[in-house]
Amino acid sequence: MTAKFAARVADIEPFRVVEVLTRAKQLASQGRDIVHMAAGEPDFATAEPIVDAAVKALRCGQTHYTPAVGIPELREAISDYYRSDYGLDISPERIVVTPGASGALLLLSALLMAPGEGMLMADPGYPCNRHFLRLVEGEGQLVPVGPQDRFQLNAALAEAAWQRNTSGVIVASPANPTGEILSRSQLQGLHELCQRRGGHLIVDEIYHGLSYNGAAPSILSITDDAFVINSFSKYFGMTGWRLGWIVAPEAAVPELEKMAQNFFISPSTVAQYAALAAFLPETRRILDRRREELVQRRDFLYPALTALGFDIPHKPEGAFYLYAGIDKFEQSTEAFCLQLLEEHGIAITPGIDFGKHNAQRHVRFAYTTSMAQLEKAVARLEALYS
Repeated sequence: MTAKFAARVADIEPFRVVEVLTRAKQLASQGRDIVHMAAGEPDFATAEPIVDAAVKALRCGQTHYTPAVGIPELREAISDYYRSDYGLDISPERIVVTPGASGALLLLSALLMAPGEGMLMADPGYPCNRHFLRLVEGEGQLVPVGPQDRFQLNAALAEAAWQRNTSGVIVASPANPTGEILSRSQLQGLHELCQRRGGHLIVDEIYHGLSYNGAAPSILSITDDAFVINSFSKYFGMTGWRLGWIVAPEAAVPELEKMAQNFFISPSTVAQYAALAAFLPETRRILDRRREELVQRRDFLYPALTALGFDIPHKPEGAFYLYAGIDKFEQSTEAFCLQLLEEHGIAITPGIDFGKHNAQRHVRFAYTTSMAQLEKAVARLEALYS
């Protein structure tokens, strides 16, 4: 019997970075020395105060379902975080705790996307965004961006790309795969465009806390009408705990809660109680030291790669990625990444994971491993390309 699957499945492409990670782990299990620069996950373990809070929660029997939108204590703690770090008064009732930022993307796609509608997004950009939209019979409307735009979708580009079925805009700041940040004026422009067009604005802020020349501005400092996605994965170092959140306009929360009840029942209970410790002063000191280490890694890797001929027009201001052009090496992104992994033990991500625009001419390096490992990778690259 031939299986018949929904047509949408064919339109959802593999997340190639996961395939790279799988192959890299296979090679490592065979005894190969692999430098891991593919994953969007720093090598730091979750900070000890967070782990201690999880252990305490387990021992206290905090293992049952919670409210679908999260425990009140965590919603309050996130609200306090916006007050202390951004100077913003965000009501806890506007905060919806989710199973990772992916859970947030699913909820917002279902909330905002009608079949046949689309949302504008930068190309290159985080690949799963368009696939979540496809899941609910919408489409990601990719807008090519390049160095002249600092790889970000701005109001002028969005205005020119707006279509009859466009329902809004999704942007990320800092962005994956480029690490570029939207300024306050650029966020203001996107907000005004969406207001004028009657569209929604979603801002992915999951790399907030990982910006290196001052804090990235939040759209919440401009408007209460936008939807913000954030996560405990990146700055807070809780990738495997799968915990994120949405800040939504108040009127949207009951609809999000209704869907969360049906789709997820609740976020992970132990992860929520652990995350309460993410905001403790001692935890924040650990996380801020780690951010400084990421700066050191970036400041080592960026000049090393550009000296070898990789085209990286700007030193990124946030996240932990370098999106590098490979024209000098006259290979496609897949062939280049495959050769580096199989023959030289360097795992990086092909540009085709992030969109269509010039994707065959780019790769992404993640400086998520130690300085010693980065130095080893650069030495291998220098032996090949110097």
